[in-house]
Amino acid sequence: MSDYAPPLRDIRFVLDHVTPIDELTKLDAYEQVDAESVYGVIEEFGRLMADVWSPTNAVGDHEGSRVEGDEVITATGFKEAYAAYAEAGWGAVPFAEEYGGGGFPWLVGIVMQELLNSANMALAMAPLLTQGAIDAILHHGSEEQKEKYLLKMVSAEWTGSMNLTEPDAGSDVGALRTKAVKQDDGSYRI
Repeated sequence: MSDYAPPLRDIRFVLDHVTPIDELTKLDAYEQVDAESVYGVIEEFGRLMADVWSPTNAVGDHEGSRVEGDEVITATGFKEAYAAYAEAGWGAVPFAEEYGGGGFPWLVGIVMQELLNSANMALAMAPLLTQGAIDAILHHGSEEQKEKYLLKMVSAEWTGSMNLTEPDAGSDVGALRTKAVKQDDGSYRI
């Protein structure tokens, strides 16, 4: 059992008074969305976070993940919690409809990220890093890459990740040092 309760009242206050969602939904890009549908999405998503994701948080701390042979075994409940997220289409909510998304404003996606992080940060890394990979492909990918990856990633069928490590920095991005050395052919070796 989990004590997590999404702060829906606080979220609604912010969406009503700080970043007025009703103003955002007047924009042409979001004409299919209204404030009540935003509140409904956030409420239902919060329910999934409280009922399904949050109970896996402590389990993840105690069990962790492990590698067995060529398989990664996640903590009890992680696979099922992610499947519930994916099958309901939650990963698609803030993405463009042309890629299978819900076409909601990114403000809604940010609220969802907060709920993901609060319910289970370890498990939240899968959708959060996938969002980053989707964004990179959207802005810098070829049309072929967009066609190959975006529908599967937006639907949460596939995930993306960020992979970095350096001998002197580990995964501390701020400690990374990179040097470009010009080669004889005019290219640079990093």
